[in-house]
Amino acid sequence: MQDHPFDGINLRENPAAYRIGRGEYGVWHAEPYKSEIQPHWQFKDEAAARAAVEAIRERYEAYRSAGDFPGMDVARKFLQMGFTRARRYAKYPDGRKYGEGGEVKPSEAEDPEKAAAAQIYKAAWDAVREDEAYQQAKKAWREAYT
Repeated sequence: MQDHPFDGINLRENPAAYRIGRGEYGVWHAEPYKSEIQPHWQFKDEAAARAAVEAIRERYEAYRSAGDFPGMDVARKFLQMGFTRARRYAKYPDGRKYGEGGEVKPSEAEDPEKAAAAQIYKAAWDAVREDEAYQQAKKAWREAYT
């Protein structure tokens, strides 16, 4: 298995090592943020998603107040990932979109709890992406480190 570029790096102490990437890139390697956010990340039902989003948004606000763009972006990625995973499990109870032959399986009847969880995450993800402070921090980070 190939090492990830963030492995073994404290991104709070070394923000220049962070890479935004596409989508959810690097979220499972972005320490210490992953360890701070992941325990809150749940999407099993609407109530769990609401509690998770509230906790992740609190972390996001703390990172924002500290001017910590990598933390803000990892929080955004966890919100995005909450949406994508909840949607996946809403359509495929076992979480597997592809069959053994690599074909896309037909989706099953949608799980309303997972669908509701997905919408909660989507609203929070959209709010963070549209946050002016997030957009400015992202621009400033790119100017400083890319």
